[in-house]
Amino acid sequence: MKIDFPRIPFTSDYSLFKKISELGQKLSDFHLSYENIINKPISKYPVISKNDTIEKVYYDDVQQRVYINKEKYFTNVTPELWNYHIGGYQILKKYLDWRKGRIMDFDKYYCQMITAIAKTIELQNKIDEIYNKIEENVIEF
Repeated sequence: MKIDFPRIPFTSDYSLFKKISELGQKLSDFHLSYENIINKPISKYPVISKNDTIEKVYYDDVQQRVYINKEKYFTNVTPELWNYHIGGYQILKKYLDWRKGRIMDFDKYYCQMITAIAKTIELQNKIDEIYNKIEENVIEF
């Protein structure tokens, strides 16, 4: 738990504490029920061929696609999304790597994951703005 997981500082400024708590709650709520929240995923899985087997996972940063084999891919995956890590894991890559050899029958879920990571980054950026202010007023234990 000491590597690459968030730590929560306590601030003496109540308004900052309240703001970061609300953002943290939004982030937590979102992660616990994002399947129900995401109606319009930012990524698509075009029907180009019938080969849905996850063979070799790779990323094309020019076209911003995540390929699962030579023919099939997910669109609109920015380098920031592809390279997003939690707890030392590159989430989008790891998820597909664990499923190599299987048929891609969870493409809707993967598109939701991509969108969830985009929303997470957006919320994290807001939290980071407040976090810098909190560091100025940290309560030392």
